[in-house]
Amino acid sequence: MSLMTWKTEYSVGVTKFDTQHKRLIDLLNTLHDAMMKGQGQGALEPTLAELIRYTQTHFEDEEKAFAAAGYPESFQHRQEHQALIKQVADIKKRFDAGEIALSLVTTAFLQDWLQNHILGTDKRYGPFLNQHGIR
Repeated sequence: MSLMTWKTEYSVGVTKFDTQHKRLIDLLNTLHDAMMKGQGQGALEPTLAELIRYTQTHFEDEEKAFAAAGYPESFQHRQEHQALIKQVADIKKRFDAGEIALSLVTTAFLQDWLQNHILGTDKRYGPFLNQHGIR
């Protein structure tokens, strides 16, 4: 069973970012499914690593679009990105060191952050980018 399902309300109105958000949701669901099936660290580690890598790529793409369009909230948005990257890097470091196991709490945190970020911060940039020719 999926942890999170794409809904049209998540659309920010920029095709590239909607596609990337869908991929992030897929990766989160893959991580959650592997965890729920009791797959070991060897199976979970590559999925977590891919989720982190893809998130960073997505953030970089958003930030490039902000710079190109002169998005006025880019500084605050970038701070949110950096905070999540730091939190998730800490989770991965502790997971890799065997200090923690991935848990429902971890995946719920990622789900909540992704939903709140898309529906809050990301939804604000869609109309601005659209007005500057980014669709």
